[in-house]
Amino acid sequence: MSDLNRNTASGYASATRTEAGYVDEGLRSFLLRVYNYMAIGLAVTGVAAFGTAMMAVSNGQLTSFGYALYASPLKWVVMLAPLGFVFFLSARINSMSVGAAQMTFWAFAAVMGLSMSSIFLVFTGESIARVFFLTAATFGAMSLYGYTTKRDLSGMGSFLFMGLIGIIIASIVNIFIGSSAIQFAVSVIGVLIFTGLTAYDTQQIKEMYYVGDDGTVAGRKAISGALRLYLDFINLFMMLLQLFGNRE
Repeated sequence: MSDLNRNTASGYASATRTEAGYVDEGLRSFLLRVYNYMAIGLAVTGVAAFGTAMMAVSNGQLTSFGYALYASPLKWVVMLAPLGFVFFLSARINSMSVGAAQMTFWAFAAVMGLSMSSIFLVFTGESIARVFFLTAATFGAMSLYGYTTKRDLSGMGSFLFMGLIGIIIASIVNIFIGSSAIQFAVSVIGVLIFTGLTAYDTQQIKEMYYVGDDGTVAGRKAISGALRLYLDFINLFMMLLQLFGNRE
């Protein structure tokens, strides 16, 4: 009888280990998909930003394309277009096919690159590269923390969201005021907020995996997760660039 109990317990433990291993493997595969989407999005943004900057300037002067992009009312369209993409993709992703969601995400990344292209005219290439690697290191560390920590970070969500709304409002106001003090404060607070959001969003994306769904829904979740981490990375990069970038 005791042998039977030991065998039963051993069989249950083996099944549990097998199931846990399957879940862990599936989670790693899901997160790898999320990070791959995010990395491709960042690459598309970088290429679009650099290519746009090259077309916007010739011999140190704005071309007609550059003038339209940076010095005409079109600049407001370019500036606000990424926000429109974010709202559209967030609202419609659950009703889109995985292919359509992917194409929308790539289009969003390209438009984001278009809106960010002016950084190559404002900051030196060396400082942009340096800040990018600083951002990657910070992002990687905080995302790893969000993945491995046993602490529930959900309580941070409302606090970080309130801070995000605050810096958005301050940034909009500062467009018209042009205060360097406000810009510095927004950048410092923004670094703290997006550093925290990186850990928070990583944990939330990890939790999304445990809600069982079919492959199509999982694909859309991967794109949605990639969008969240992409935005964390881009905003953290822009805040750090304002603080540590060397201007032309």
